[in-house]
Amino acid sequence: MSVTLVPVPPAPSTAPAAARPLDVLGVPGEINLDYAATAPCARAAADAVAALLPWYASVHRGAGALSRRCTLAYERARQTVGDFFGARADDHVIFTRNTTDALNLLARALPAGTAVVTFAAEHHANLLPWPRGSVRLPVPADAGDAVRALDAALAELRRAGNPGLPVLVAVTGASNVTGERWPVAELARVAHRHRARIALDAAQLAPHAPVDLLALDVDYLAVSGHKLYAPFGAGALVGRADWLDAAPPYLAGGGATSRVGAGTHEVDWAVGPARHEGGTPNLLGAVALAAVCDALADADRAALHDEEQRLLGRLRDGLAALPHVVELRTFGPDAPRVGIVSFAVAGRDSADVAAELARDHGIGVRDGLFCAHPLARRLLAEAAARTGRRDLPPTALRASIGLGSTEEHVDRLLAALATLG
Repeated sequence: MSVTLVPVPPAPSTAPAAARPLDVLGVPGEINLDYAATAPCARAAADAVAALLPWYASVHRGAGALSRRCTLAYERARQTVGDFFGARADDHVIFTRNTTDALNLLARALPAGTAVVTFAAEHHANLLPWPRGSVRLPVPADAGDAVRALDAALAELRRAGNPGLPVLVAVTGASNVTGERWPVAELARVAHRHRARIALDAAQLAPHAPVDLLALDVDYLAVSGHKLYAPFGAGALVGRADWLDAAPPYLAGGGATSRVGAGTHEVDWAVGPARHEGGTPNLLGAVALAAVCDALADADRAALHDEEQRLLGRLRDGLAALPHVVELRTFGPDAPRVGIVSFAVAGRDSADVAAELARDHGIGVRDGLFCAHPLARRLLAEAAARTGRRDLPPTALRASIGLGSTEEHVDRLLAALATLG
């Protein structure tokens, strides 16, 4: 189908004259240290949505100028997201609601009999969708232990089962509890040596570091827009086409078909991303996500990383200096990590602390077990054993930083926590 771009006058910008694409929106006086749950919206995303709203119309469903414009914007967004994550020429980029949705889609697309191997350190999004009988490896002591454990598990799977059955390894790129980075490239090499595929949950890694499918040699990648400075409701599954094209549609409905006959089940399903994007797609979410990808691609990622690591070091050093605060960790204090720190305040309920920080100091953090219950509970028990404290609460607090975070934000949190001692 030929699509013609219809000229559109630029929408009036609501941004201040000095605003930059990676500036983030926020509320004056409120300190947001909860990026790992949902990052604030970037100016690039807000401006992209504002520019497209006058042309708002259905995608792939209409011959009018508005529909043609939106169809082109949607497919350009798909290309942009694929390019940003290093998609191969024959990969599919399927827009989803978020990482959880993307991994559930992949779980539905697995060939019959696929064995899935993952770790107990995963977010629920990468624990719960997989079929019964999946292998869940224990939380490793360090990155090297993760690689060795996977190697041994895959070798045993090949010895014990049908060597021709497909195997998928599903692993995070960075922990949503500790921020620690996982050895993705090394795990991919092990997986492929055992003729397995690997899926990467990049929800927490992608906002903080470049993620490239080809460079990491992973087969599938799942990402959430709302972690990546775009609005809720937009995510993506990027990866190899063969399993996706062979699977039943994730959502049966309009747009997922190439032909529907008179009989109830007389349907020819589309091949390609449309097969799993039934219904009217989230155009504004896709365009916003693509706009952030473009802005990050144009940015100095090394400089952003260095600044984040400086703030992260300040935060961790400050927490370590508070005698009543204990940091949670899996791999050790010096493991590479992104801007996420979880900790417990001895003798205090985590929900009460979070409420006090919000009410008295205007600081937003997360409390609980962070949708990673097996890992968070284990790390709380480990923290109690490491420190000898018996007064740690059963849940934790998490502070997370990113674009727009400042020394003042970090210092205000540390000062507030100091008053709890």
